[in-house]
Amino acid sequence: MIPFPSITAAAQQIAARKLSPVELAKACLARARRLDPVLHAFILLTEERALADAAASEARMMQGMLKGKLDGIPIGHKDIYNTAGIQTTAHSRLLEGYVPDADATTVAKLANAGTVMLGKLSTHEFAMGGPSFDLPWPPARNPWNPDHFTGGSSSGTGAATAAGIIFGGTGSDTGGSIRSPAAFCGIAGIKPTYGLCSRVGIQPLSFTLDHAGPLAWTVEDCALLLQAMAGYDPADPASADRPVPDLTARLGKGVAGLRIGVARAWHEREVPVSAATAKGLDDAAELFRKLGATISDIALPSLRSFQVATFVILSPEAFAIHEPWLTTRFNDYGELLRDRLILGGMIRGADYVQAMRLRRELCLAVADAIAGYNVVLTAAQPTEAPRIETVSKWGLMERPGFTNPANVTGYPAMSICSGYGEGGLPVAIQLIAKPFQEALLLGAAEAYEAATPWRTQRPALSLATEPVPA
Repeated sequence: MIPFPSITAAAQQIAARKLSPVELAKACLARARRLDPVLHAFILLTEERALADAAASEARMMQGMLKGKLDGIPIGHKDIYNTAGIQTTAHSRLLEGYVPDADATTVAKLANAGTVMLGKLSTHEFAMGGPSFDLPWPPARNPWNPDHFTGGSSSGTGAATAAGIIFGGTGSDTGGSIRSPAAFCGIAGIKPTYGLCSRVGIQPLSFTLDHAGPLAWTVEDCALLLQAMAGYDPADPASADRPVPDLTARLGKGVAGLRIGVARAWHEREVPVSAATAKGLDDAAELFRKLGATISDIALPSLRSFQVATFVILSPEAFAIHEPWLTTRFNDYGELLRDRLILGGMIRGADYVQAMRLRRELCLAVADAIAGYNVVLTAAQPTEAPRIETVSKWGLMERPGFTNPANVTGYPAMSICSGYGEGGLPVAIQLIAKPFQEALLLGAAEAYEAATPWRTQRPALSLATEPVPA
């Protein structure tokens, strides 16, 4: 019996013909039916598609023709990812009933790798308006405590992965929307370098800040999903035309010899973090030191500067995308997204230009500051997940975020669980690397994960389910 296998563990069992992809899919679907009335992680459960995908995978397994480690693995897609013949709503009334003709590029890549699509996952409305309670579908809930927030906007992916319904899934990250749910839900999530993954077929939010990437239970699982998602797409003008390296190449090789900079001013002075988050950061720095890395404090531009650049760039870009609908279907938006979008329409062109200039200055300053380092260590979120009803409409304006710098610079960044705090809720660290250094970033994150006990604990809500049959 495999109660909550990782992708790697399940793949080994499938390759050895000890785990049936069909039975695995059925078990995950049963878990979804049992838990989703509480978690609301899914917009749509695609049972027929999942069983067809699983049957095809099982046939390949029996013929000795598996496509790789993702073959037969149940995943889900954030519902801003287009899926051919399957409703894609962006969690919005405006797209209710919309059925795309083609898959998003990354959806097609993951399907070609043999994954089993369990369904479409909740998000914030168009990846910006949430958690909202005035939409056709309720917001996702945190499996560690359903009264608490999942983080956003890849909320359903975070909840379903933490609960063991899926083994991982797709997310998008414009200001932290992969790393925030990864942090609050106690899982792993990586925002890759800008341009590594195609955004074609993904509902846009910000032309210059959007990133696509995966969330999963472990770092290695994220590496496997990202390996399948990455690659040049000429249809995406931001796509990087360069070969994709082996993103698992540094897994298991440790951090000896790496130079890790701790952005201490960010979490000690600018945005003070909770006691559990602070302990996780201090313990992580000491662990990396014991594992052979050189640890020192690093001076980076203020979080407030990144917050300003993010807001003044993201808001008008989002308004530009939604302006046609805002003029014709204004009241079909949820209140949260409607108000946030309208604010973007009030930002002057001159302010947008100055924000883009500030962005360039920040990129140059960061490149100079980290020239002698391999990885930056900071917080992913300042605290444990708040209660869902307390999440502010204007959170992006009220307090700088630890995730904004990697969107402004386009650098790869990853959130991983670093322990549990008040109420047993997860806390997380964030690791940031230089552009296209995902393999090094994943290797450092995996070294931390392998030396800590956090992957042995699952949410109590998910433990009420039956184990996956072998």
